[in-house]
Amino acid sequence: MMRSVRLLVTIAFMALASSLSSAYDPSPLQDACVAVDDPKASVFVNGKFCKDPKLAMADDFFFSGLHIPGNTSNPVGSAVTPVNVAQIAGLNTLGISLARVDYAPYGLNPPHTHPRATEIPVVLEGTLYVGFVTSNPENRLISKVLNKGDVFVFPIGLIHFQFNVGHTNAVTIAALSSQNPGVITIANAVLGSDPPISIDVLTKAFQLDKDVVNFLQSSFWWDNN
Repeated sequence: MMRSVRLLVTIAFMALASSLSSAYDPSPLQDACVAVDDPKASVFVNGKFCKDPKLAMADDFFFSGLHIPGNTSNPVGSAVTPVNVAQIAGLNTLGISLARVDYAPYGLNPPHTHPRATEIPVVLEGTLYVGFVTSNPENRLISKVLNKGDVFVFPIGLIHFQFNVGHTNAVTIAALSSQNPGVITIANAVLGSDPPISIDVLTKAFQLDKDVVNFLQSSFWWDNN
């Protein structure tokens, strides 16, 4: 009798573990998806609605143009060409995307994060100083100089950057672990938000004079994406 009870308990725990392993919250594919009680108020899914598979065609999985250099004639000297679900509809639900990044000499891809993806770029041309910063409380900088053929990893959600330290143009191709990785450029988000963050918040956060914060908030923050 005791042996049978033990067997039943074991089976129950295995069933519970199995149900928990298959029940999870899916990764978000947009910044927010606000719940509504009235189903008629809005309709949205985590990602994109799906086409009937029978209607899928080759162009749904195709993109042309990644061989074309981006325009780096801008204040930061870099340009990002994304290839995510907005460019290739067939990427929906597949959890992957690409980006080409072009750098003028001494061009910078400013400190930013991808809230939904790990990034792994490979250098096709040039020499780049790259790095990311670990989370609090260490905030440790992990950085390296990369040359043609080198690969580096930026873990999901961590602030990272790439800077062309060479005298010639540089190019990378990066893979990202989301169909819509998102990007938050730190300076743009904090100092160029719309409407602006309260100056009292920023002066206290950065320990800066209000005149400096006013100047920074009035500056133009370039979006290289």
